[in-house]
Amino acid sequence: MRLVILDDYDLASEWAAKYICNRIIQFKPSQGRYFTLGLPTGSTPLGCYKKLIEYHKNGDLSFKYVKTFNMDEYVGLPRNHPESYHSYMWNNFFKHIDIDPNNAHILDGNAPDLQAECDAFEKKIEEAGGIDLFVGGIGPDGHIAFNEPGSSLASRTRLKTLAMDTILANAKYFDGDLSKVPTMALTVGVGTVMDAREVMILITGAHKAFALYKAIEEGVNHMWTVSAFQQHPRTIFVCDEDATLELRVKTVKYFKD
Repeated sequence: MRLVILDDYDLASEWAAKYICNRIIQFKPSQGRYFTLGLPTGSTPLGCYKKLIEYHKNGDLSFKYVKTFNMDEYVGLPRNHPESYHSYMWNNFFKHIDIDPNNAHILDGNAPDLQAECDAFEKKIEEAGGIDLFVGGIGPDGHIAFNEPGSSLASRTRLKTLAMDTILANAKYFDGDLSKVPTMALTVGVGTVMDAREVMILITGAHKAFALYKAIEEGVNHMWTVSAFQQHPRTIFVCDEDATLELRVKTVKYFKD
């Protein structure tokens, strides 16, 4: 496990984007040899996506031979709804780069058979050769994707009921109206992300500080699902100074050194 501490959100976003860029370039993707990238939504990765778009527009990075798999999608929200994760990904990332739309995979929260949709998603990941780098964010309660507290650490892609903390946190995207916030979502499982060859988790802001503490300084606990990645052979936590407020001083000094 590695913890990378940057001064602020912008520097953390840039570091993460450079890391993704370098991994893709070093992989040398080509026809028949795609780099496979797992992606998150939410406010945290926006800065990282902006930098990746910048690298692409500068001619430094191509997504022509990259396949992506998103972590989650709301159930029952129309695909073209401004707050669907389909809309989020296309507006904030995909339409600005050269990725083939057929290679950008997002769960369908309106599928007639939701479990079949989840099973098919797992199959698509398998057929793509697995995820090379899965990028994720976390909630203040330490959940990754929509693997809410209490989720199995061996879980696979499935339907989940959202915790009230998550619904409250997401209300800001729905005009603060809780009645408009979806209460269910399709999500990759903790086990799905653990299968990736490498995992990078972005954690920024003082409101995520306790979750970061639980993620790296205490034991693996299904009530803080992000803590599972202590056991992954290649995990990088990327955070800003604000997110380290609950960590022991010696922990911060160790990783900074």
